[in-house]
Amino acid sequence: MAVFKLPLSGDVPVNVAPFLNPFGIVGSNFSFMNIDLGQSSAPQVEQQVLKDVGSYGKQLGRVGDALRVLVEKLDENDLSKKEKKAVRAFLAMLDEIDDIKRAQGRAPASNGEAP
Repeated sequence: MAVFKLPLSGDVPVNVAPFLNPFGIVGSNFSFMNIDLGQSSAPQVEQQVLKDVGSYGKQLGRVGDALRVLVEKLDENDLSKKEKKAVRAFLAMLDEIDDIKRAQGRAPASNGEAP
C-alpha cells in the first residue's frame, strides 16, 4: 500500500517535556502539541524528575552506560547462544547511540569522557 501524506503532514520532532503553563487556563501544560505518554500513578513525580533530573533520553543514557559496564564484565562462556546474541545487539545499539553523540559533537560517556 502506498503512503499518502497531506501537505505539512510529515514527521514532526516533538519535545515530550511540555512547558508549564503559569496561568493554568488550559490545564497544567501547554505547547503546540501535547503527548499523552499513558497513565502514571504519580504524574507530578514524573514531571519533577523530567524538570530536575533529566529527560527520558538522559535517564536511558545513564542506564545504558551503567549496563555497558556490567555487560562488558560478563563471562561470555556462561551465556547461551541466545543470551550472547542479545548482549551483542544491546552493545551494538549503545555503539550506534555513541556514534550519533559524536556526530553531534557530544562525547559519549561510555568512553570515559564527560557526556
